[in-house]
Amino acid sequence: MEKNKSLFHRLPAVIGLDHAAEKYAYANTEEWGIIAKEKAAEKWVRTTCGYCSVGCGMFIGVRDGKAVSVKGDPGHPVNYGKLCPKGLAEHHFLNAENRAKYPLLRKKRVSWNEALNVMVQQFRQVQQKYGNNALGVLSTGQLVTEEFYALGKLVQLGFNTRNYDGNTTLCMASAVAGYKRSFGSDGPPGAYEDMALADCILLIGANIADNHPILTCWLAANENPNKHLIVADPRATKTAQMADTFLPLKPRSDVALLNGIMHLLVRNGSHDKAYIETHTTGFDALVKSLAAFTPEHTAAVTGLPVQAILKTAAVIAQANALFVGWSMGVNHSDQGTETVNAINNLCLMTKNIGRPGASPFSITGQCNAMGTRETSCTASLPGYRKFESLKDREDVARLWNVDITEIPDKRGYAYPDIIEAVVQGEIKALWIIATNPIVSFPNQKFLRDALSRLEFLVVQDGFHPTPTTELADLVLPAAIWGEKEGTYTNSERRVSKANKAVNAPGEAMADFDIFLELARKLGVVEKIYPGWRNVADAFGEWRQVSKGRLCDYSGISYELLDQYGGIQWPFPAEGKSAPEQTRRLYGDGVYQHDDQKAKFFPVINKEMPELPDEQYPFVLNTGRTVEHWHTMTKTANVEILQKLSPEAWVEMNPADAERLGLRQGEYVRVVSRRGTIEKIALRITGIIGFGQVFIPFHWFRTNANNLTLNAFDPYSREPNYKQAAVRVEKASG
Repeated sequence: MEKNKSLFHRLPAVIGLDHAAEKYAYANTEEWGIIAKEKAAEKWVRTTCGYCSVGCGMFIGVRDGKAVSVKGDPGHPVNYGKLCPKGLAEHHFLNAENRAKYPLLRKKRVSWNEALNVMVQQFRQVQQKYGNNALGVLSTGQLVTEEFYALGKLVQLGFNTRNYDGNTTLCMASAVAGYKRSFGSDGPPGAYEDMALADCILLIGANIADNHPILTCWLAANENPNKHLIVADPRATKTAQMADTFLPLKPRSDVALLNGIMHLLVRNGSHDKAYIETHTTGFDALVKSLAAFTPEHTAAVTGLPVQAILKTAAVIAQANALFVGWSMGVNHSDQGTETVNAINNLCLMTKNIGRPGASPFSITGQCNAMGTRETSCTASLPGYRKFESLKDREDVARLWNVDITEIPDKRGYAYPDIIEAVVQGEIKALWIIATNPIVSFPNQKFLRDALSRLEFLVVQDGFHPTPTTELADLVLPAAIWGEKEGTYTNSERRVSKANKAVNAPGEAMADFDIFLELARKLGVVEKIYPGWRNVADAFGEWRQVSKGRLCDYSGISYELLDQYGGIQWPFPAEGKSAPEQTRRLYGDGVYQHDDQKAKFFPVINKEMPELPDEQYPFVLNTGRTVEHWHTMTKTANVEILQKLSPEAWVEMNPADAERLGLRQGEYVRVVSRRGTIEKIALRITGIIGFGQVFIPFHWFRTNANNLTLNAFDPYSREPNYKQAAVRVEKASG
């Protein structure tokens, strides 16, 4: 770890945005001098970034009770003091004018007592009339782990509904489902350090330079002279421009690429026969499925030259340690889970799992998507337990001191199925927490129709108005990052502390306190939160619930987190390993399936759910830009980020633009079968391939999800955001 720290400090400061760069956002040096004086902190509060899943350590500078600055934590083992542009401006949104400050019932301010009484009354009326599962709950990836754990108990034991899921299903559910199918459990096996140790890194559908910028530091820290970075992506992204080999494959052809690589590895005997025989099942069926994926067939499907496929397979075959990282380019597909299985197949057959530098590694989206995966009751019971397992349900019932009949024997509806159930009249009331589906959910016309059918909608958020809170019957104002305490778990399973630096505005409350108050209103507070007074009590109970599980937190304490900055699980109480030690899963070859073996899954690439045609000739790809976050609820309030990236755009290849008579910078109209973006700036660039267009999804006024479609992965229920058929034409006016 000390070596990693040394390498990080040799990297240039421009990986993020420093104060010198921030100065350019202001008109003159005199104005900058005033701002610099106001940034002088009286104290610094150690915390963890609340944006993406990288989990960077940082400090919030406080002056006169307000957050005035931030800086990276040089002692944190994720980022060693580095921060990206969003992190370096994170404190600004705490003082945003549109912070939610008071409970609002049908636009009118009410007391917390009245707000929660009405909420409980309305939910109970709906449940008494239509059944308990007529209430749906949609959560987030932004809460602290202690709040996720508390919310899961409240939903299951307080409101007694199974229909609870999070917007994390919109970004990482396919990784979860893929890990479960291949290994028997969720949980990314590797660590960021593996990017610095691998001699071959394959990034597929992962533009980390824009989406997870600090991870590029881990790539830069790799001093192996034989290191080879391969990037597979339809766009020549910033990450692709770092690659030794860039594979600009056609949209929706990543399965074919992976199968073509494995075909060559098997043909050339570059697979680990002993490992496959001892630790896996299903390899013979996989080999049969790979037979068709000759280099020529793979080239035809992917659009890549045969020589590029041969070279890629040769580099992987020669690697001592292969790291395969992926993000939304894989997950955002109705074949996302199977694509994850194909990645896992590749790593298993070459024994690239559980070793330094070797891992199939999902790069998660939100700051604490891992926390909800581990502790809540969405896709699994707490501690990666299975709803379908009688033993797991008995364990949870015993730990919670409740009758086993109160523990569901199957999960409820996933996020898109909750929305569908609203349309079908099964769900009549909905509670949305810290997410903004009016921007983030696909096929906005369908979603708006669904929400209009509800009898009662509650939105709990740190900001108001947002496009979603504007539709709510009841708005509950919540404290956000910087205003409350708890823990986050990042993509490498590292638990870090988030601390309170300032008070929330107005009457806004921490989500944890809102959950406790609701439990009191329901008369179940001592049943589900016995003796709880604060998040430390919830964390203590969660440590016991996780004990002995793959995601074992039992040895982690707030004191150790304060001392070490972050600790990876599993970290059992009985363990003798050092907190700073890197932890990997499955190094012993023992997996979480009943037979303790990993499973190979044959995967055949499927067509996109909507193919381009004469009327809609382009394939739409959606994604992010480094300056903004999700639906811009936070970053829209940060002046410097807005100046760096003030509006959305659509990318188009120069040949396509010339054919259509379109010019750089003009405004165009983008149309799909479901909706339209009436006016968006055109960016003509070779970054995007022929017949494709790209739109970042952050902006509400130019919402890419007006265009996307209702197509979902059958295993994970994650949306297919990445391919839809569209046309582009000159904007009117």
